[in-house]
Amino acid sequence: MEFDAVFVGAGHNALAAAIHLAAKGWSVGVFERDDTPGGAIRTADVTLPGFRHDLYATNLGLFAGSAFHTEYGEQLAKHGLAYAPAEHCFASPAPSGEWFGVSKDLDQTVARAAKLSKTDAARWQSMLEEFGSDAPHLFALLGSPMTAKSLAKTGWKAWRDKGTGWILETAKMLTSSPREFLEANFESETIRAAMAAWGMHLDFAPDIAGGALFPYLESMADQSFGMVIGQGGADTMIKAMVSLLESLGGTVRTNAEVVEIRKASGRADVIVLADGETVKARKAVIAGVMPQALVASLLKDGTGNASFDKAAMKFRHGPGTMMVHLAVSGLPDWAAGDELKQFLYVHLAPDLDMMGRAYSSALAGDLPAEPIVVVGQQTVIDPSRAPEGKHTLWLQVRALPAEIRGDAAGAIEARDWAAAAEPYADRVIDILERYAPGTKGKILGRHIETPMDLERRNPNLVGGDSIGGSHHLFQNFLFRPVPGWAKYRTPVHNLYMVGAATWPGGGAGAGSGFMLGKMLAGG
Repeated sequence: MEFDAVFVGAGHNALAAAIHLAAKGWSVGVFERDDTPGGAIRTADVTLPGFRHDLYATNLGLFAGSAFHTEYGEQLAKHGLAYAPAEHCFASPAPSGEWFGVSKDLDQTVARAAKLSKTDAARWQSMLEEFGSDAPHLFALLGSPMTAKSLAKTGWKAWRDKGTGWILETAKMLTSSPREFLEANFESETIRAAMAAWGMHLDFAPDIAGGALFPYLESMADQSFGMVIGQGGADTMIKAMVSLLESLGGTVRTNAEVVEIRKASGRADVIVLADGETVKARKAVIAGVMPQALVASLLKDGTGNASFDKAAMKFRHGPGTMMVHLAVSGLPDWAAGDELKQFLYVHLAPDLDMMGRAYSSALAGDLPAEPIVVVGQQTVIDPSRAPEGKHTLWLQVRALPAEIRGDAAGAIEARDWAAAAEPYADRVIDILERYAPGTKGKILGRHIETPMDLERRNPNLVGGDSIGGSHHLFQNFLFRPVPGWAKYRTPVHNLYMVGAATWPGGGAGAGSGFMLGKMLAGG
């Protein structure tokens, strides 16, 4: 078997690159070890029949707003892609009963902010106005390859449109911690916490430099555009991508684990499957794997470039994540008010100090006494995911240790996730119960995936790291995945990397896949 381009793994970035190449006339073959394509975008009935749970990623807003979607969205819709829009995006309650939430309706958001601080309400409005002119330049940066030519073009356009002062302020924001940015702009602890919680989605605790950008972008983008999830499940996106790719002549094979990438005379040209079958690549082998797996497993003697291989082996992963999926008879009765029932996300992370403690505990190897809990209420937006009158709850527990050394609360003695899973899930449910009394009595079914379960299901989720590696400044922008190799190339000719470990990192935005596809196809 022979193709122009051969892909190792069928994550959404690989599928995006494959679609673009196939549309440009390349023959492509995608080989996936799992029985389902999609990587960390997967939907399944894991609690009870008829309850559709997004096992990992659920928010498809980045994909819907991506450059890839702009080019291929109409075709994907013809192949079944459908969204469920969320007008009420995210909210954060505090133990005091205060809460703040962002809805697409600006008046609603501003009214909530005004109850907490009139100054903050005015600042929210002015920040949104600034976002209108800032966003094109910020998204241009995030959607551009990390090349000198591309960065110079993006920087020149921004300087010409906005001036030196804006460039300096943006650089300051890009290097600021969430706490520094939020304390400089808002006085309400509740509003700060609601925004800072987004930093925890990308390994940015409140005091980590470089973490201000995502809370700002997510908050302003949700205010401007709302959110979207997949109709019937996030896997609507993957099914549509596979269908489109196959209609273009591409091949997707599941249960086809790649165990080796062979290189002749320094050129990647053959992959070997677990059953011994070989597949030839005429132009490119594209690996959607973590850097360590590439150099230490798929390439039997590394790339041949000692500095690249050493840096790849030191690629740093973020803390682990735990998923607790619930089938429930009814939505939580939030103590802060029934209005919270309409939000897609409810973050149980009441203040910046609490988030910092949870993050520090995880890095020390301890189970946090109180972790960050992200509650997804997808069936509010998409009732088709559960039987009539019933709901799913998607509990994402952030900043956990991959290997357990202790318990910050001193209550769980287990030091392995197999034994700690149930008691720690109980702790998570207890936290939810504090914010929404009576939720325990509504639980019909529960499914737990620990950090180790995540890695077993998808080896790219190393230690339960759901973002494809830390996004701290030392490993982002020009330094992702390793310094000097931010353009998807590797030292092996015709061998490329794609996915969350490469620029622009984690999330369902298809950025690396589309940029790589355009680079290989010449546009």
